[in-house]
Amino acid sequence: YAPLLQAMPDLERRDMIVLSGTTAQGQDWVGCMGNYMGTMTQAWTINGHHIPPTGHLTHMRYHEFFRIEGGQVSEAQIIWDIPELMMQANAWPMAPQLGKFICTPAPMTQDGLTASGDGRVALDHVIAMLTNLCKYPSNPDPAVMQLETYWHPRFNWYGPAGIGTGRGIAGFRNWHQMPFLRAMPDRKLDAMGDLMSHWFAQGDYVCETGWPNMRLTLSHDGWMGIAPAGREVLLKSLDFWRMEDGKIRENWVLVDLLDLYSQCGVDVLARMSEFNKARNLGPITLPESQIA
Repeated sequence: YAPLLQAMPDLERRDMIVLSGTTAQGQDWVGCMGNYMGTMTQAWTINGHHIPPTGHLTHMRYHEFFRIEGGQVSEAQIIWDIPELMMQANAWPMAPQLGKFICTPAPMTQDGLTASGDGRVALDHVIAMLTNLCKYPSNPDPAVMQLETYWHPRFNWYGPAGIGTGRGIAGFRNWHQMPFLRAMPDRKLDAMGDLMSHWFAQGDYVCETGWPNMRLTLSHDGWMGIAPAGREVLLKSLDFWRMEDGKIRENWVLVDLLDLYSQCGVDVLARMSEFNKARNLGPITLPESQIA
């Protein structure tokens, strides 16, 4: 946190979803989704590379999962949407995203901090949805996914920066699913069998964390400008779903894209530094009253 706080001296953490539960394996977890927000007055230094300051209110989504044992945190699985912040600094060095860039909102129902009750029905719904989702494209008929059965007609899919946000089945498929599966058509459930995901649910909310939880082969072109490397990659995806009227109304997804690029031999932060050598990385002064 120290380098981020130095870059944003008036940093705020805004939780929008906080869930807790016990997984099928008997582990206790807490999952949080929200935005870090603040005025980015200095460069944020990560591994010796500097994201330029924006001088403006800047936001970065986080999905953070904490395993609790004996009243203490024993494990953390965390993704910060660093590409989201890089884009606001006009420093993203990779391909433009297909989906919309937005500051990811809280649940429409504004109850993400007060979810309670048995989430079994919601969890079963999401698991069934994913089971049918993974029948495609090995079965080339999109109808096999039964998307209308599981998703609300006006659902919002909040993807990570680099992929972007889509609305409804058309938005989800055009801006994420079709490019994703065009590049990695070997998606199937049994390819994930030895990878551990942690699932729990409360009321209408479901969440999952996996470190990693997807194994795919980048065999074709068409996703985020990544060349068809012909290599297997492991994806870390931390997700939240909200149910409404028996269907999925909102889905928040973060994937560790910097790690994915690294598996393909691309250091995104180093590439950013090359693109931004001529930028002024000097600090911007804020009034003391704003950071007190």
